[in-house]
Formats: sequence, structure tokens, C-alpha cells
Amino acid sequence: MKLYGTPPGVEKGRYSPGECTGTRKTTVEGKPDAAHASTSYVERQNLTMRMHMRRFTRRTNAFSKKVENHAYAVALHFMYYNFARLHGKLRVSPAMAAGVSDRLWEVADIVALVEAANAKPGKRGPYK
Repeated sequence: MKLYGTPPGVEKGRYSPGECTGTRKTTVEGKPDAAHASTSYVERQNLTMRMHMRRFTRRTNAFSKKVENHAYAVALHFMYYNFARLHGKLRVSPAMAAGVSDRLWEVADIVALVEAANAKPGKRGPYK
């Protein structure tokens, strides 16, 4: 949490915005190591998602008006990002690095999962 105010020795003008005078870290859930807690990881993930999916940019044709379609697009993005994309620093996919998968997936594998989910009787998938 950023703390805003007027720094000591500075007169505040009528329209002057407050300056960041400090920060305070509080744990919301779990037991994270406070020395390694940073918003940089979340901000990087948000930027990656915005750059990969133009749905998060309001003034495009791909903007989702239905929440259901938006959720499907986010799920596909994370599936591709974690299973089918080689990461430069890891040199494997995050799923392989975590031991969840033993191979690099292809887009055809993800499409097969979606088709299998849609083929189940009584199951209404995103593309029916």
C-alpha cells in the first residue's frame, strides 16, 4: 500500500497532488516472505496478459462484452502461456519447470482438450 502526503518542508499548493511518502506491506493471505514480496510480479503478469490478449484493451474489436467469453479467453491464454510457450529464462514451459508436464504442448493439444470438453453429453462448451 502506498502512503501519500506532503513531504516535510514543502508547501502544498491548492492543486498539488500528494507525493508518495512511503509504503506499507500487509499480508492478505498465506505466509509470504516479506523480503521477497513485491507488486512487480503481478504488474509484469498483467502487462503480459494485456500484450498477448487484446481483449484487455477497451478500444478493439476483440473486447469481451460477455463475461463468459472473457473467462474462456483468459483460460486459453493461461493454458498456452503455461503449457505451450517456451520461456527464455527457464528454457522450458512453466508447467515443465514445476513438474506438472513432461513435454511442451502444442496448440493442437489445447484444441483437442476443448473439443473433448465440448463432445461430452450434456456439456455445453464455449463454442456450441
